[in-house]
Amino acid sequence: MRTEAEKEYLIRAIDALDREMIVVSPDHHILATNRFTAKKRGKDIIGSTCYDIYFEFSTPCDDCPACRVLHNGKPILRHSSKSLLESERVSCFPIYSEEASSSEYPLAAPIIDALLMVDFDLPRIGKLEEQLRRSNAFLKNMLNSAVDGILAADRKGKIFIFNQSAAEVSGYSIEEALETLYIQDVYPDRCAWDIMKKLRSDEYGGKGKLKEYHVDVLGKHGERIPISLYASIIYEGGQEVGSFGFFHDLRIRLQLKKELESAQIQLLQNEKMASLGKLAAGVAHQLNNPLGGIMLYSRLIQEEYELGEPAKDDLSRILRDAERCRDTVKELLVFSRQTRQEKQLHDINKALSRTLFLLEKQVLFQNILIETRLSADIPLVLGDIQQLNHVFMNVILNAAQAMDGRGKLIISTNLSPDGEKVIVEVSDTGPGISEDVLPHVFEPFYTTKEEGKGTGLGLSLAYGIVESHQGRIVAKNSPDQGSVFVIELPINPS
Repeated sequence: MRTEAEKEYLIRAIDALDREMIVVSPDHHILATNRFTAKKRGKDIIGSTCYDIYFEFSTPCDDCPACRVLHNGKPILRHSSKSLLESERVSCFPIYSEEASSSEYPLAAPIIDALLMVDFDLPRIGKLEEQLRRSNAFLKNMLNSAVDGILAADRKGKIFIFNQSAAEVSGYSIEEALETLYIQDVYPDRCAWDIMKKLRSDEYGGKGKLKEYHVDVLGKHGERIPISLYASIIYEGGQEVGSFGFFHDLRIRLQLKKELESAQIQLLQNEKMASLGKLAAGVAHQLNNPLGGIMLYSRLIQEEYELGEPAKDDLSRILRDAERCRDTVKELLVFSRQTRQEKQLHDINKALSRTLFLLEKQVLFQNILIETRLSADIPLVLGDIQQLNHVFMNVILNAAQAMDGRGKLIISTNLSPDGEKVIVEVSDTGPGISEDVLPHVFEPFYTTKEEGKGTGLGLSLAYGIVESHQGRIVAKNSPDQGSVFVIELPINPS
């Protein structure tokens, strides 16, 4: 039994609560209240029914928690309907008679003498819960609206945060990731362990942090996706409980970087070609006059003088060498783009066939197998056919020389996937192009041939002609063997 002092303290404690508390009989009459309720409702409510005082009803409420407790004998901790004490949620506890706990009747059913109805200011808790729900919804929307991928995992690696951007990058749905993914599934090999090792180090942004770390993640179908990662360890009470990371998809950035580098190289190449073109044009014009004089007077001597055979042979040799010089001057003029282009619609397949007809009878091609794969449905291309023939001849000759006159030469034409360009590919089975030479193959006067066997103008001339046709020419190594030159010519250049 409690002492009188204990009872006094209990009553004072109940009266100290600023929550409504009432004790009602099984027939719903109010038997007692705490001081807060008496002050709020008035002392004269004792003896009245709870449904009359609170709702002015003549009968108990339809969903009365007191009736439910009387029926099943179990307390109700949270009642979620509009009921007593004008609260959306109240608690109701049975108060058993003293006989129920007496050892004299151990098997007797407990008797409920009264019921305690308590309002723990649950509307305020409900508001807090609503605020929590709104905060969670805002956090969820914020995570899913983020441009970067966001994920978090517990210490075992189980992912419990995975936003929409992470889903778009990886190919997994948010549901898939949260249900099945572990952090080890996201990174290839042992990258996840390496990242955690760096996070626990002081060298990568401070302990527990990792800043702008470039690594690959695995997509749903096993593809590697380059990302820039910012990660941190989640601590609770000084102990690691998980990890959290933001990552940015680098694929577009790397592609733009690659395109920018390509454009810079192209611009540098154009500048080189333009500078050398001006020089070549000046040299060509300076040489044309003396060459013309040499050829003119050599012919006059042949026609006007009776010469012996040795002298005639010497003059013929002079004329042949002068004509060779004249042809070189013409190439220089074409190279410098000083000649006038005459662009018309032409069949690229026919142009390639004519070039091969001129070349395949040459000694260099006697031990080379030439295979043509010319697509029949490619459209006509607008261009200067003489210059394009020059491009094809240079590229094919270059391939034959790379094979030392032995091997297989494959020449193919196709329409680009967008239907706007004709693509010509010339591949050989030679040794290929070394990585240090590949960036320079179109540079003027750059050659790997022995002295006297090449000027280094052939491919640079081809490059200039293709550029003047608003096309593109690239050289690369074949995955199998040899090299491949790809020429792209627009069907309708602007």
